[in-house]
Amino acid sequence: MNRSSRYLCEIRPTLILALPIIVGQVSQTLMNVTDSMMIGHVGTVPLAAASFGGTLFGLFYVIGIGLLVPVSIFVSRARGAAQPQEAAEYLRHGVAMAVGFGVLETLVLAALSTQLHRFGQPPEVLAIVTPFLLLNAASITPVLVYLALRQFAEAMGRPWLPMYVMLGGVGLNVLLNWVFVFGHLGAPALGLTGSGIATLLARTIGAAVIFAWIRLDPRLRAAWPTQWFAPLARARVREMMHVGLPASGMLFFEVTAFAAAAIMVGWLGAVPLAAHQITLTCASFSFMFPLGLSMAAGIRISHAVGAHELHRLRPIAVTAVGISLAMAAAFGLAYGFGGRLISTWFVKDPVVIALATQLLIVAALFQLFDGWQVTGAALLRGITDVKVPAVITFAAYWLISLPLGYLLGVRGSLGALGIWIGIAGGLACAAVLLSARFARLTRPRPEA
Repeated sequence: MNRSSRYLCEIRPTLILALPIIVGQVSQTLMNVTDSMMIGHVGTVPLAAASFGGTLFGLFYVIGIGLLVPVSIFVSRARGAAQPQEAAEYLRHGVAMAVGFGVLETLVLAALSTQLHRFGQPPEVLAIVTPFLLLNAASITPVLVYLALRQFAEAMGRPWLPMYVMLGGVGLNVLLNWVFVFGHLGAPALGLTGSGIATLLARTIGAAVIFAWIRLDPRLRAAWPTQWFAPLARARVREMMHVGLPASGMLFFEVTAFAAAAIMVGWLGAVPLAAHQITLTCASFSFMFPLGLSMAAGIRISHAVGAHELHRLRPIAVTAVGISLAMAAAFGLAYGFGGRLISTWFVKDPVVIALATQLLIVAALFQLFDGWQVTGAALLRGITDVKVPAVITFAAYWLISLPLGYLLGVRGSLGALGIWIGIAGGLACAAVLLSARFARLTRPRPEA
């Protein structure tokens, strides 16, 4: 088989695995999109408060995501090596980590909710955000348990199960928002707090459903844990933390850059913060497509390592990056030419719409770099290279994105637009360096 054929033959398996993962990721983001749309119809201040509260929740959520990354990596390797009991043990340890860290993060967020005045946000935002933040904090444990179970199913070649659960969760979230945000079926109209209640219920029910579904799946029976409450193996926990902590750091550096950007936008007022939330919601939605693809590529990379098929690493990687860039380009065109129309779906305030339209133009370019860098990071995690990528991510976001955004948007005259330009610059740096790292580590070595 010639080189081009070896590369082309990896496209179809990646897309087949990626499709349900992408749909699941998009469904998860649709919860945030529908929340923003419904809250936006309540008013600009509740939408700005949702942005602030969601940003703080996201900081803690991504730490949990990073810590659970080893579930996907090691389960996929165990499957590639035909060791289902090893996969079962990684699932059991992953769920235990999800529960432990979830409870800890909920307590930390509850303590943080008493110190929100230190973030310099508009007083009208601070007046209504605390109940929403606490309800989201309570949902961290079920959503992390769901994440561990989802990664297990996807790594075991059953990605459709979590996709169906997630789609059902979106519908349930919309229904519960309709009930609790606007006050239907005898419930009071709770506005932003009602959205927090809907999110907590939807995430808890979703975790319970996917657990029961996977437990009953006959194709996963051989890899299902038989002793959930047996003592955890310290060596296995250390192995998972060796990968999970740097992976968590990578995600933390990226998301804290976005969080710091949101806080800087908040210094500019409620209108820029509402426009920022619209743009971030749209960018997060389209980001789910390359993110889902990157997760599939990372699973396939891990499977190839477990099966000792290292010659497939570069073909999987190159085709995944190419598909990711194509997806990002399509969304970039939509945001560049349809930004004003998209903004009107969220709010009616013409000032917010005008600013969001400008931010979406920057997001159009931002999409390319974001899709590229997330794929590069997933490929490196697939070969368990996480320490150097964590340093790259820190430099890209904290040494480039934030200083550049502050100079252009806060000290300069560009406002929220300058802050978004800074984020795009950091993403571009991360994309180039992460891809170069993978290319160097997988360079074919001449035989002796």
